[in-house]
Amino acid sequence: MIFSFCFICVFALLVNKVCLQVTVEGFIGGSVVLPCSSAEHDLKPQDIYVYWLYSGSTNVFDIIKGKDSEAGQDPRYKKRAKTFPDEYLRGNFSLKLITVTETDAGEYTCLITHSSESNTVELILKESRVEKGNQTQTGTDPDVKTSSSYHWVYIAVPVLLIIVLFIIAGFIIFNYRKRAQACSFSSATTEEQTTAT
Repeated sequence: MIFSFCFICVFALLVNKVCLQVTVEGFIGGSVVLPCSSAEHDLKPQDIYVYWLYSGSTNVFDIIKGKDSEAGQDPRYKKRAKTFPDEYLRGNFSLKLITVTETDAGEYTCLITHSSESNTVELILKESRVEKGNQTQTGTDPDVKTSSSYHWVYIAVPVLLIIVLFIIAGFIIFNYRKRAQACSFSSATTEEQTTAT
């Protein structure tokens, strides 16, 4: 076990062929897939050695000779970290974390020894969840929901302002005409009185 850890640390320092960095967003309580793939395809199972690490040292998941290995896995990832064995021969070593917690946020490294490749994934977590009854659903971005739910405000407020301005303008015009008629009526009455005398 100590030998494996030392090997992984040395390998991490010597990796220089390919290094890919990705950012993934997830939701607390949900599940998230951290991508990792090799440029090489049509692999032989006995040649596949892949190590998933958290913060450069915590053992999350190992694939040894093309098979999942839980030996040395950190207890907090037991039964929560899964991969896709059917995809190994195609070079897909992505990791699925289920029931994600706040402590899962951070940097994950996928070391692929057979091709000297390294993938780094930064996991960013959000607390937002949509609850319906006893089910908790995650998925859509809460910021998108918030902006779309308030999107009507940007249309309704100007329309209401225009309607209010039309009402005020109509009221002013109505009063102006009324006064103009009153003035013309009173001037006509004054003229009649002047002519009568």
